[in-house]
Amino acid sequence: MSQSTTRVFALLELMQSHGLMSGPELARRLDVDPRTLRRYIQTLESLGIPVMAERGRDGGYRLMQGFKLPPMMFTNEEAIALGLGLVASRHLGLNSSTQAGNSALSKIERVMPENLKKQLRALGATVSLDLAKATSSNDGEVLALLSGAARDQQAVELGYRTPNQPQSERWVDPYGLAFLGGSWYLIGFCHLRQTIRTFRLDRIATARPVARHFAKPSDFDPLAYLTRAFAGIERTHRIRVHLYADLSRARAAIFAAFGLLEERDNGTQLLIQADDLEWVARELARLPFAFEIEEPLALRAILARHARSLLVSLGEAEEN
Repeated sequence: MSQSTTRVFALLELMQSHGLMSGPELARRLDVDPRTLRRYIQTLESLGIPVMAERGRDGGYRLMQGFKLPPMMFTNEEAIALGLGLVASRHLGLNSSTQAGNSALSKIERVMPENLKKQLRALGATVSLDLAKATSSNDGEVLALLSGAARDQQAVELGYRTPNQPQSERWVDPYGLAFLGGSWYLIGFCHLRQTIRTFRLDRIATARPVARHFAKPSDFDPLAYLTRAFAGIERTHRIRVHLYADLSRARAAIFAAFGLLEERDNGTQLLIQADDLEWVARELARLPFAFEIEEPLALRAILARHARSLLVSLGEAEEN
């Protein structure tokens, strides 16, 4: 949204909440000159909003007596969706997201029936969501620009910062965006690398659309691609496990970033890249079906030690 559009809306809010206000005071609040203020007032009038001008020492501008924007009519389910969306936005790592969410809430409340207004406030005050807290700060304008480019299938030019390397300039066909593990990512075809790549938004220094369009792969799922990419990152240990469960049951029990699942005869193969075999052993121990570790052999020993530790703990609990 442009700065002038934002100020026109701010002008409308000031007159709705304060009634009659002098021209100099409105101009000061909006940080514009009197000529620009008059242009904003003309914009409101062109939208059918009746702005009255009163002359004299105590004069100024106000909305026509009795004029109010019609209340927004939401069902209970729609009000809950709005409230939960605003609560979730606090966790998404966008600059000033909390401030923007509170501002949006106040605007919605101003034109909302009293019963739904109370319900919306209750959600904001009492509901907590178990979301991964953002680990980095991101620019909401960059997110909006990239999501618009992905929707319009329009290429973008990025200035991208990679740790310990100089900033690179590259053209990218943006396929979509995803939020995972506390960070925002852009997924798209990188013309510099000639393959699909992921880009963390907090490492994007500049972004601008370019006059080039592309065809996005059909049914492309940004989050599914991102989780598969994370699961396939090369680590210290390459682990292969045979699961005695069909693919659908394995997917229900294993989170996507843990490893790659492939259907096999008499079950499913799980491929894991990990640095910590102890952690892998603990994750495997919680599976609700049988499995067999094919490699590495060291993981078998660690899992056996973990199982003995659990049995000892169980015996101590029974004695007590």
